[in-house]
Amino acid sequence: MGLEEVAREEARWQALEVILGLVMLSPEAFLAVVRDAPLVSIDLLVEDPLGRLLVGLRRNEPARGSWFVPGGRVRKGESLAAALRRIAEGELALPLALEDCRLDGVYEHHYTTNFAEADGIPTHYVVLAYRLRLDPLPPLRPDGQHQQLRWLSPEELGTDPSVHPYTRAYAR
Repeated sequence: MGLEEVAREEARWQALEVILGLVMLSPEAFLAVVRDAPLVSIDLLVEDPLGRLLVGLRRNEPARGSWFVPGGRVRKGESLAAALRRIAEGELALPLALEDCRLDGVYEHHYTTNFAEADGIPTHYVVLAYRLRLDPLPPLRPDGQHQQLRWLSPEELGTDPSVHPYTRAYAR
């Protein structure tokens, strides 16, 4: 995704943020944050009744082209409960609450790339991974960040080379 596409996407979010009263940075300002500070994010470790993990094929950097669990950044001024709700609704169209999940662990993810594909600016995430099991399974659809979704067993997570190593770490 180029800077123009990022700017269009951020403009869409900016309009929503104004409505919600949250602060949204310009792509340039956010790139400066990515350069200078770690980001806090939530990964959703969604399991089906067979213990398979839901993954999506990423369209964006970082981790473009890899199978990765759904997730997203926590925004300034946003509670963890609100962030988890927003991410679950936005990425999976699932009405989840923090109470529906259990904290699986805190992880660090380091990438050599960034959302804007700007040279020389790595991305560092501090990730709060929340696990939940869905039974029955609701219909799921990929969002704009994922080309498709699929369920993978722990064995498949460990052996499929297109699964990102950070997602492999969530296999049980």
